Amino acid sequence: MGILHRAIFMTTEFSRRWRPRSLLQLVLLAFVVVMLPIAVLMFQAGQALSQLSTLADQSAREAVEETRRARMLSSLALQMERSARQYAVIEEQGLRDIYDQKVQQFGELLQQHEPLMRDNPDFQSLDQRFQELQRLPQASVDDMDAFLARFSGFATESDAVRNATNALVDARIADIRDQANSVKARLWMQTAALVSASLILMLFFTWLITRPIRQIERRIFGLGSGDCDHVPTRIQGPAELVQLGDRLTWLSNRLSELEAQKQQFLRHMSHELKTPLASVREGTSLLSDGVAGELNERQSEVVRLIDENGQELQTLIEQLLDYNLLQNSRRMKVASFDVATVIQEVLAKHRLALDNKGMQVKSPHHPLQWQADRERTVRILDNLVSNAIAYGDDGGQLVIRVAQQRDWLVLDVANSGEPIAEIDREHLFEAFYQGSARRKGPLKGSGIGLSVASDCARLQDGELVLVDDADLPVCFRLTLPWANRAAPGSQQDATHGSQHDRAQHDNEAAPDESLLAGEGRKETWSVR
Repeated sequence: MGILHRAIFMTTEFSRRWRPRSLLQLVLLAFVVVMLPIAVLMFQAGQALSQLSTLADQSAREAVEETRRARMLSSLALQMERSARQYAVIEEQGLRDIYDQKVQQFGELLQQHEPLMRDNPDFQSLDQRFQELQRLPQASVDDMDAFLARFSGFATESDAVRNATNALVDARIADIRDQANSVKARLWMQTAALVSASLILMLFFTWLITRPIRQIERRIFGLGSGDCDHVPTRIQGPAELVQLGDRLTWLSNRLSELEAQKQQFLRHMSHELKTPLASVREGTSLLSDGVAGELNERQSEVVRLIDENGQELQTLIEQLLDYNLLQNSRRMKVASFDVATVIQEVLAKHRLALDNKGMQVKSPHHPLQWQADRERTVRILDNLVSNAIAYGDDGGQLVIRVAQQRDWLVLDVANSGEPIAEIDREHLFEAFYQGSARRKGPLKGSGIGLSVASDCARLQDGELVLVDDADLPVCFRLTLPWANRAAPGSQQDATHGSQHDRAQHDNEAAPDESLLAGEGRKETWSVR
């Protein structure tokens, strides 16, 4: 492991100090370096095959020559014995000359064969016997008989030398076979080593090429998600990718400047809009209280209309500011709170609007402790209730159901009214999308309420979806997980909820899931 870490460190240092000028140069260099071990392998294989081929060719020629010489020695031994016996019978000088000729040929072959079988006993015996048979004696009965007696076993010794020669040739062939197997094993080992080296080099250069691409990909993802680093790491790699990284850094800085300008514009806009709006509402309030004199019924109706539209405009401004704040705030304020209490707080905020529409409200009052971002959860409920008031029927129903399913909180907000068209369902949670449903009220909505609610749920790893309900035509379902206070990107909010830990949560009994079926306390608020 130490060697591996050292190699990685050296590779990293090398990549930092040396950088190819272009991506093409890096690709070509990678191709050459990866092919280098293969080229070495091919060269070594060619050398080994050439060596084996030369050895086999030389051994084959020597084997043929030695086998032929051993066979000729055996044949000449028989011819020498035949010539000697013929001379002993006929006693002609021609036969003696033939014998001398065969002796000379046998001696030359024996001398050529000596380096191969110098230490062989059969060869030494044959050489000694040949020394005794080199000179054919004069035709005398006693001398000739003694001379011919020496030929006994001469042919047998020649055959033994031939057999020994064949054995040596076979041993040499076996040795060549062993060498070939050794070379083959060595080539296999070299192949495995060099191919492995090529694969390692391939992976290394792939890493060199893909690392800056992954860095650029993370940089682009950071730009899109808004989580880009204030001090981005410099791209290391080919010059083109480094230049692209610098361009992304410039783009990130430019986007940060534009975002800051947008924030400043929204702050100024909210101040410039809310200040005269507050004066307008204050004026309508004074007129309604009769400070400037009593108003007749027609005048009171106009003042009330101005006040209602001013309140609606203030709500739209606050929704727009909430949407912008949500887009730039990713931290969670995790707190423990009672879900039923939160629901009642939201309903109390909209009590007047619910009374004006004459909606019958059914909400749970059973305590249910949960741990999540309380502020964002309230914002989700507030937008869902506002949406139900805006699009629900006058004198209709608003039903809120809540239940716990293991580590998930399930909360339904359903209302009577016109069902949401199929064409609007897939765009329902997009910012500024205006559906085909008609809003009940003098002003058109901003189209960001459901988008803010969906983003608030997603930032808590939850989900807000439109579901089918058996009783009411419109039903939104919010699912939230139990949030961990120590999770990255979250901070503990000590101002809300009790110090409620996870062990207490697991020991609590889950509320009856029949609340999702519609059970709970029913509140009916009549129109004033």
